[in-house]
Amino acid sequence: MASPNTFEELGLSVIGLGAQYPPNSLKPDELHKLATRYHPDSPAMQKVLSINRFTGIDTRSSVGTSDHDVVNHPEPPSIAELHRLFISDGVPLAVEASRKAIAEAGIDISQITHIVSTTCTDSANPGFDHFVAKGLGITHQVEKVLLHGVGCAGGLATLRTAANLALGHSMRRKPARILCVTLEVSTTMVRSELSSIDELQETRIGACLFSDCASALVLSNGIGLPTAEPIYELLGWEHKIIPDTETDLGFDVDPVGWKVVLSPRVPKLATEILKPSFIELLESVPGLPAEYQEAHDFDWAMHPGGLTILTGAERVMGISPEHMRASYDRYMNHGNSSSATIFSVMDRLRSKDMDAVAPEGRVRDYVVGCAFGPGIAIEMCMLKRCAGRRGMQTPPETDSEASRSEVGEEDVDWASVESRESIPGTPGSTNTQGEGGLTLNDVFINEALANVELD
Repeated sequence: MASPNTFEELGLSVIGLGAQYPPNSLKPDELHKLATRYHPDSPAMQKVLSINRFTGIDTRSSVGTSDHDVVNHPEPPSIAELHRLFISDGVPLAVEASRKAIAEAGIDISQITHIVSTTCTDSANPGFDHFVAKGLGITHQVEKVLLHGVGCAGGLATLRTAANLALGHSMRRKPARILCVTLEVSTTMVRSELSSIDELQETRIGACLFSDCASALVLSNGIGLPTAEPIYELLGWEHKIIPDTETDLGFDVDPVGWKVVLSPRVPKLATEILKPSFIELLESVPGLPAEYQEAHDFDWAMHPGGLTILTGAERVMGISPEHMRASYDRYMNHGNSSSATIFSVMDRLRSKDMDAVAPEGRVRDYVVGCAFGPGIAIEMCMLKRCAGRRGMQTPPETDSEASRSEVGEEDVDWASVESRESIPGTPGSTNTQGEGGLTLNDVFINEALANVELD
């Protein structure tokens, strides 16, 4: 008997998306400034600063710069100071991203039935979702869920949670318009990370990778008042934990914020679980067209946790950088914004300039979303593009982006080997290969990884 996990029976769709990055774009030298300002030279610091030049990230989006007051005291900021900045500078980003998603969904604020949120860069009671709802002007009773402990997988975890809530409303024949909100402000923890590098003489690369962002989407169960035409239909999802990997990937609480836990095993562990998870996802979504059976048949919205994650996915799944074009784009231009990145990637993937660099010049109708988080957890989902919402012009996500003339000024994943213009085929590159664009060739990858030692 066929599984009931198909869109026709689920009736779930993403009807609005929004991402909001803060106005500051940090180049690699910003980390060097803080390191040399507050810490002596040491082998560990030299190694991290060397890696910082080879992450593949051109700029990381941030609420501040190396001159911000919060990172310029003799000691790293306390968790209380970080919380105040998260609320003052982070919550407005989440409010704006939510407004974008709600506006695109074509619904009134009073139609929001649930808010499912996540962050791994703050902890408070009430949670930040309370202040987002307040900032949006929501005064009616809304069911709220705030997910904790899911890290970079948080975006797809909120979508999975929202989908199950929506199905519950469907069973009761009640409308569901669920706002999923993600917010991360991680760049303010740079002083804490640098102190650990100095004191422990460890190679800690979190300060080289992470950035700030808020993103949101609206999920509908199709019952009730009409909405805007769907962007993506949600067909199914998978969630797995890799056994005995709790110590490999995490974000541990500390008096001066949170400390990144990132072992050298993460890229290998993450890529090894990809294929079996993808196979199980396909099995749970029967009725896919015959031409959608292999990984390369789909577009991929991959969370850009790092350059080695993306290149590992290419190798294991037999896909190209073009399949993950929006992931590379977000990584390079904004960095790894943890849970907030995946909705931003999904948003970017539907833009005209991303369509222009699709593999073989063909935009896929079906998209696989994927992210990894602490546990180690993998979240995966199957999306179907809606024909009427393709090839949209993505609006600028910060004031500074409005004045940029280059195409694709967004983000990618773990390393900035050289400026984006020198990377073959990437958006904005002057060194494209063939007609497809986004061809990160073996020469670039080998040179980058040869200069980065993650152990």
